[in-house]
Amino acid sequence: MRAAQQWRAFLTLLGKEVGRVFRIWTQTLLPSAITMTLYFVIFGSFIGDRIQDMQGHSYVAFIVPGLIMMAVLTNSYANVSSSFFGNKFQKSIEELLVSPMPSWLIVAGYTAGGMARGLIVGAIVTAISLFFVPLQVHAWSVIVVFVVLTSAVFSLAGLLNGIYARKFDDVSIVPTFVLTPLTYLGGVFYSVTLLPLVWQQISRLNPILYMVNGFRYGFLGISDVPVAGGLMILITLCLGLLVLDVYLIEKGVRLKS
Repeated sequence: MRAAQQWRAFLTLLGKEVGRVFRIWTQTLLPSAITMTLYFVIFGSFIGDRIQDMQGHSYVAFIVPGLIMMAVLTNSYANVSSSFFGNKFQKSIEELLVSPMPSWLIVAGYTAGGMARGLIVGAIVTAISLFFVPLQVHAWSVIVVFVVLTSAVFSLAGLLNGIYARKFDDVSIVPTFVLTPLTYLGGVFYSVTLLPLVWQQISRLNPILYMVNGFRYGFLGISDVPVAGGLMILITLCLGLLVLDVYLIEKGVRLKS
């Protein structure tokens, strides 16, 4: 395929994915908006006033970056895993496999679609947070880099789930038993410095901890872990998952009948 044809194919696949997000917005956008509003009301208004400041910031201001990041990564992951597996289940994925589109372009299209949903939901949650706490920004560049790379990582991870899933239950297993626990234990609602030393060391094995803290640093200028280390983890995960996804689609692993 020529460059112009590849670009057109990418935009077509991306448009299909973004169109799907807005077509079923009551399933893709509304639930996160409602859930995060409840988090802000409960932890910001009801519980937050009873908790002491976190590293010089109010509790609600401390958890806002974590809640935004949680919404971004869960929606990025869910969009790609469900969309790709749905196409695989309906056998429509075979049309892409026999098309002139290279494997990397298929990965790019689905990943960009997942990133779009994650970033849209992140923007919605950020807008909701303004009703509860003033927006603070320490470094815009850090915010943009971490949110974009995180959405890319979890979009690629969602694609990996979609490739290996054999039934719809397989799509929900990873978010339920892996992604959700890691997210809640990733410093969204607390600083890991409050934990006993042994649990601090265990928490540092959780990659989501670095994503949340890097994003929080962009807003508040505070982090429990090195921001540069978090950036390296994100880049490594992104490149590793990208190569793996392209390889699996190229080989047709669990895709070809």
